[in-house]
Amino acid sequence: MKVHFILHESFEIPGAYLTWAQSRGHDIGITKVYKGEALPQTVSDIDFLIIMGGPQSPDEDKEHFPYYHPKEEVRLIRQAIEEDKYIVGVCLGAQLLSVAYGGQYEHSPEREIGVFPIRMTSQGLADKHLKHFGSELLVGHWHGDMPGLTDEAVILATSQGCPRQIVRFSPKHYAFQVHLEFDLEAIDLLIAADSEERLIEQHQTLSFVQSPEELRGNDYSEMNAKLHNFLDSLTN
Repeated sequence: MKVHFILHESFEIPGAYLTWAQSRGHDIGITKVYKGEALPQTVSDIDFLIIMGGPQSPDEDKEHFPYYHPKEEVRLIRQAIEEDKYIVGVCLGAQLLSVAYGGQYEHSPEREIGVFPIRMTSQGLADKHLKHFGSELLVGHWHGDMPGLTDEAVILATSQGCPRQIVRFSPKHYAFQVHLEFDLEAIDLLIAADSEERLIEQHQTLSFVQSPEELRGNDYSEMNAKLHNFLDSLTN
């Protein structure tokens, strides 16, 4: 299987998504848009498209992110939808997937940074690829926005701070606002990009933001294993 990643920033690494693809022996392609690399023009030789996160929104912002072309990414995602490829959008990628389906991304009620529980909806508990999550699971968060919805979209998981943590747009297309891929390398990169001082300030003023010390002290292994199980189930 050919798995292709779209990466928006050097500090938003694919983590457990990449280790899954490597450990399963899949052929891996990566587009690093922050390096000015061009997106694939076609998905004909891609089986699984994984769009990762970033500080951007689905709106274009040439002033701050001149290398970021959301309309082109949405075009590519729509092509993958039409050709019935596997698609997972993560954080920003989840929002872009929702836009490709005709939804409108929105700001989340709360900013979430750290490890907090998500709760599976009845549809999430019935989803054959996610039933191993159980009714509640501790997962990673680093976001202030959330994917939009369409008439066909199904909310599979929520949290106290965000009502749209996992959304299914079709049997092969999932939006993960959550970060099940986090590991200590990813956390260190994100802390450095956001700055320890800013995180400490947010931790003191916002309900769902952990301190840098807490972020580094979390155990990310269970969520990584759950993610690998989901990806195995989705693609088998």
